[in-house]
Amino acid sequence: MISGPSTPGWPPDAPADRSALLVDFDGTLAPIVDDPAFAAPLPGAVAALGALAGRLGLVAVVTGRPVAAVRRHLADPRIVVVGQYGLEREVDGVVVPDPRVVPFAPAVAALADEATDRWPALRVERKGTIACTLHWRERPDAAPAAIDLTALAERHGLDAWPARMACEFRPPVAVDKGTAVTALLASDLPEAAWAGFVGDDHGDLVAFDALRTWADAAPGRRSCCVAVASVEAPADLVAAADLVVDGPADLEAMLDRWRVVV
Repeated sequence: MISGPSTPGWPPDAPADRSALLVDFDGTLAPIVDDPAFAAPLPGAVAALGALAGRLGLVAVVTGRPVAAVRRHLADPRIVVVGQYGLEREVDGVVVPDPRVVPFAPAVAALADEATDRWPALRVERKGTIACTLHWRERPDAAPAAIDLTALAERHGLDAWPARMACEFRPPVAVDKGTAVTALLASDLPEAAWAGFVGDDHGDLVAFDALRTWADAAPGRRSCCVAVASVEAPADLVAAADLVVDGPADLEAMLDRWRVVV
């Protein structure tokens, strides 16, 4: 583990039942793989999250993946799963999409079809009816130009979001990991005194910002932003972190140590 510019206590010194741990999935709990369908969290991380979910006030996975994809690996109902960057939540065990994205389902499908036809060498990941992601990890030599990705999104009335060797397309709804973090802390643990967020990619920066805004909004609140480093991790995410860990395996070890002392 590498300490960041200012290092809050980890584990926190707040009461366990007033502490919240929010974690990304790909590149954080699960090592990055060529085919996202085969991504799986490290076993020790799964065990640690389960143990922490029984002790902390809130343990949640906030991810760009659909909820169902994460639940295949994290079945413990005590672990809250927020999918599609906040566009999916579970309500009494049922996955419920944000109603604002429903009208965009045809546009998402049409964009995915066009991307498949235009870039047949690349992988198109269809995330249900809410979003799709174009991946070029397996063919970095065939990476599309940014201007072409932007134009594709505009033709279908969707937004383009950069990711690690990928671009995600989703409806123009004002929801991201930052708004998801804010909503989670307000609804699931309003009495929280400490909250940590762990992530590895561009989309996690807004979660860092939201966590710090939450901490500054009331006296006695503390936050910790953790970046999972890799050769692909955005430099601005690493620079913004309070703590930096060296890949998912280092995070797995950190979570395992924490569950012993909570």
